[in-house]
Amino acid sequence: MAQDDTYETFKLGDWELQSGEKIPDAHIAYKTFGNPSNPAIVYPSWFSALISDNFWLIGEDKTLNPNKYFIIIPALFGNGQSSSPSNQSTPGRFPRCSFYDNVRAQYTLVTQHLGIKHLFAVVGWSMGAAQSFQWATQYPDFMDLVVPFCGSARTSLHNQVFLEGVKSALLAAKGVPSAGSGEDGVYEDGVGFRTWSEKEREVGLKAFARGYAGWGFSQTFYRHRLYEKDLGFKDLEDFMQNFWEKWGLSKDPENILLMVQTWQNGDVSKQAPYNGNFEAALASIKAKTLILPSETDLYFPPEDSQYEVQCMQKGVAEYDVFPSIWGHWAGGPGQSKEDVKWLDKHLSQFFGKHEGSK
Repeated sequence: MAQDDTYETFKLGDWELQSGEKIPDAHIAYKTFGNPSNPAIVYPSWFSALISDNFWLIGEDKTLNPNKYFIIIPALFGNGQSSSPSNQSTPGRFPRCSFYDNVRAQYTLVTQHLGIKHLFAVVGWSMGAAQSFQWATQYPDFMDLVVPFCGSARTSLHNQVFLEGVKSALLAAKGVPSAGSGEDGVYEDGVGFRTWSEKEREVGLKAFARGYAGWGFSQTFYRHRLYEKDLGFKDLEDFMQNFWEKWGLSKDPENILLMVQTWQNGDVSKQAPYNGNFEAALASIKAKTLILPSETDLYFPPEDSQYEVQCMQKGVAEYDVFPSIWGHWAGGPGQSKEDVKWLDKHLSQFFGKHEGSK
């Protein structure tokens, strides 16, 4: 699908958050494809992604076909398009946002603005997968199908540690230590928030990106030099600079920190009526669910997905594993062509099995 960076926004007003804080004059950014009279699919954005970064899975030749479905891509708080540190009216510390807060905003968009009473499906990669699980537990009667791929219903301890490393590298450029997983930095008394200098921004985002480079792809991906063979980079340093650092430098550091905080705190049981009971939250899912981890994902390993399936009611969940050496990138954002075909085939089979069944 051709890139189109246009999108719309829906004003949410002063948006109350789980933390007790609020986003003043909040808005959610979104883009739709297809006819609103068709079955609706929510396809949330992922970590750091713009709305256009989701387009790779949409097309007339794909299962997410805009001639057949009404597809809605909502953007996370912090992505730079929805309410974010980078677009707030007054620079300063941004309120803490959870997946619950994001999905409640998406539900408001879908029901109040777009007038949709029921979804056919929610699908998503990575943080989009976390939002898919959040939808299924927060509004369990609102959709028929859920397809989280390369993601989780709860951010594992190991995943939190990985994020602590890259977050701390970013903060270190500003001379700020981390306050811990799920928290911001530790600022000196009387200093508080201050904007990033250009040098701090450059050094921090490059360090963040180089740290991330060891996690996004698998050991086997690097061993086979797929960054050269499949992605066309001349050597490892070319890949580090012109793939990873280029990605990092395109982001706002405060946006990154907000989304890391959202991700580290991810847990579908952090809401009523589950109140911390993760197994009960998963058992509440009513939508038919297809969970698709990658066998070489370094932070969403298949064994975590297997436990999620075990916690769900019998007959609710199906499970398969991307047979890929692309690590987390097997699930997106579309650079591994064979994995795109594998995913699209599984979406097609799963949708076809359940269309017209309700």
